[in-house]
Amino acid sequence: MSMLTNPTIVFLQFMNSISLGMNLFIIAAGLTLIFGVLRVINFAHGVFFMFGAYVCYSVVSRMAETAGAFWLGVLAAGAALAVIAFIIERGLLHYLYDKEHLMQLLFTFAIVLIMGDLAKMIWGTDQYSVPKPEGLKGAVDFSFGADLAMPLLYPAYPLMLCVLGPVVAIGMWLVLSKTRWGRVIRAATQDREMLAALGMNVPLVYTAVFVAGSALAGIGGALAAPRVAVSPGMDVTIIVECFIIVIIGGLGSLWGSFLGALILGFVNSFGIMIFPNWELVLSYVLMLLVLLWRPWGLFGQPEADGH
Repeated sequence: MSMLTNPTIVFLQFMNSISLGMNLFIIAAGLTLIFGVLRVINFAHGVFFMFGAYVCYSVVSRMAETAGAFWLGVLAAGAALAVIAFIIERGLLHYLYDKEHLMQLLFTFAIVLIMGDLAKMIWGTDQYSVPKPEGLKGAVDFSFGADLAMPLLYPAYPLMLCVLGPVVAIGMWLVLSKTRWGRVIRAATQDREMLAALGMNVPLVYTAVFVAGSALAGIGGALAAPRVAVSPGMDVTIIVECFIIVIIGGLGSLWGSFLGALILGFVNSFGIMIFPNWELVLSYVLMLLVLLWRPWGLFGQPEADGH
């Protein structure tokens, strides 16, 4: 608790909270999009995140001398997961849309096991690190010329994540609310039968949504690679955090996921300082409190019977 009286530490933890929250949001936004439209509990979202981190590592390690290698790795991660998601959705998942959630959950869990073993076959079980991109290896001075005992420096890369998260959120909101394709996606969320009756290719819409959501998971994994160890099992923690975010924010709510990711980022960053012995359960306690207050989440809506 004494650390909370140090303004420098509070500032750093505040920025860390936003940075972590925005990285989590980019990943959870894909899960929110998929559940909101397809109503599929995609347990494989975490392993897509892990594959994105591995793909980014592979690209960066092989193109270390190339300018912009990291950003090429981010694009490659998104593209690779888009292809993988297309194959999974078209080959298998689209047969399960009308099945019960338990069957969908078991299928996506099987994907986790298969892709987890595949990752070990390709990359082994070692831990890898991805260097921060050129231009973002330094720090930004937030002192703004003030005469402070210690300058308020914050690393440039996590600061970039603080900015990138809102950009992704606004971009997704514009696409979903201001474009014809976004209106089609929202219509598919409300009534897929009516959308099909109007002549829209609903299976194509579902494929596009699953591919886009999975690509976001891959991109989120690539963006997380410089701040975490890239290793087997990294998908387990992230999928739990993503589900906590979408449950807190409200299933299928974009801005709910944004707020939920921010809240979870602050709970994880400041909770360690305030309640160090409760570090592992704080996020679950947060979810429980939200569900007791609003069982459908902060931005969610109670579903009508028979939906």
